[in-house]
This record gives sequence, C-alpha cells and structure tokens, in this order.
Amino acid sequence: MSSTQTKDTKKGRFSPKNIAKRIGRFFRDFKGESKKIVWPTKKQVVNNTIVVIVMMLIVGAFIWGVDALMSLLVNAFLKIA
Repeated sequence: MSSTQTKDTKKGRFSPKNIAKRIGRFFRDFKGESKKIVWPTKKQVVNNTIVVIVMMLIVGAFIWGVDALMSLLVNAFLKIA
C-alpha cells in the first residue's frame, strides 16, 4: 500500500459518512447552479436553428463544390496518364 493510500484512509476520506456528505454537497451545489441557468426564448431558439441550417447548407455546398472540382481534376489526370 502506498503512502497516499494510507493517508487517505487515515483521514477517513473514503468512509461511508464522508461519502454521504460529499454526495449531499454535490446535490446542493447542483441545485444552486441549476437556478442560475438562463433558458433562451422561443425566438432565440428559432433564430439559432435557422442560422445552423443555413450554415449547414453553405458548408455542404462548399464541400460538394470542392469534391466535384477534385473529381474533375482526378479524372482529367487519369485520362492523361
């Protein structure tokens, strides 16, 4: 057993009572943090969704264009070779 394991068990870090306290503290902290959440409005959600869809279409069109160009270049190279 290493010295750190000996120190942890001596302090009672892994005792059932200490674990229960840590779990309770976790849920209290979780409740406090969840009260700080600011949910977006319906308008914000719709706007963000539209932005994401438009960006997906733009990026998709760009990738399609690059793919088509590369395909033409590879086919032209293979015809020459």
